[in-house]
Amino acid sequence: MQSLDIIIQIRKIVRSINLESKRIQKDFGISIPQLLCMEKLKSSTSYQSTHGELMKFLSLNSSTISGIINRLETKGLVARLPNMEDRRITYISLTTKGLRLLETTPNVLHDKLAKFLDELDPEKRVKINEALDMIISSMQIEDVDASPLLIAGEPLSEN
Repeated sequence: MQSLDIIIQIRKIVRSINLESKRIQKDFGISIPQLLCMEKLKSSTSYQSTHGELMKFLSLNSSTISGIINRLETKGLVARLPNMEDRRITYISLTTKGLRLLETTPNVLHDKLAKFLDELDPEKRVKINEALDMIISSMQIEDVDASPLLIAGEPLSEN
């Protein structure tokens, strides 16, 4: 196997993520990060989460999460609810409209990949992780912030 073969395989993965992102945006009017944010809310107690919990789950910075929430709120898919006991905390809650939208959206690549990886022998998962670590190291991108979820359109470098 030539190095170009591996690069082409990686390119297939990146291309698939980008195509899925465009399809979700076209078909449902939301981005993959917005969809993942809503999925997190759906799986949370009372369909609610805090800004900080969403940041941690998606591994995104505060301003990016604020933008996601703002766009979802504008579409009526989530609502901000103040915490009456602590005004510094605002809960982000999935609305009925948001829940209905989630019922029509397909599983994203992340879900399919996670299911596949979960079913693998732990030794194979370690080998995959080691190979990816080697690629990341060779590309010198260890410090790039990355979500544990597949999100299309994220830049590889801040430069």
